[in-house]
Amino acid sequence: MWTPQVQAWHDEHRHFVQLLERLQGELDVFATGERPDYALMLEILTYLREFCDRVHHRREDAAFARLARRVPQLQLPLARLQQEHRVIAHAGETLRGMLAAVLDGAAAPRAEIEAAAATYLVYYRNHIAHEEREILDVPLPHPRARRRRHDGDVRRRGLNRGCANNHARIPTRGIRITT
Repeated sequence: MWTPQVQAWHDEHRHFVQLLERLQGELDVFATGERPDYALMLEILTYLREFCDRVHHRREDAAFARLARRVPQLQLPLARLQQEHRVIAHAGETLRGMLAAVLDGAAAPRAEIEAAAATYLVYYRNHIAHEEREILDVPLPHPRARRRRHDGDVRRRGLNRGCANNHARIPTRGIRITT
């Protein structure tokens, strides 16, 4: 059983994966020789950039800093996750710029868009999987466990501070994503 905040984190990750799958679906259109829905791709990417990079990852970074102080052996893995946040933001902004240019009528080599999108997708999916597996799903002793006589008292990785349960703002249905 997760805290409500950690459950919200899982829910957000699950939704991000759904959006990445939609983006992958449009990327797969390249293989057919057809034109993908660049507007949809840009909407998905804009949402991921606006919410994930500016809200979700900032909350994670703050929680990771607290967790690293609490569990020093996690400092390096958490620092790597924070580095991944910066790489995802950079890759996303690069792809967003390409998609916006195409929608503005600029010619862009499909291979460049395909490579940028594939890089973004692979990196983002691996990042989410890593966070879920290595941080969110591993029990951590409760901070007051040393004061208690019950050593079995555990809770999830303590990412509950700073993670407001605002995942209801995330679009869950429909083709178009609005910010």
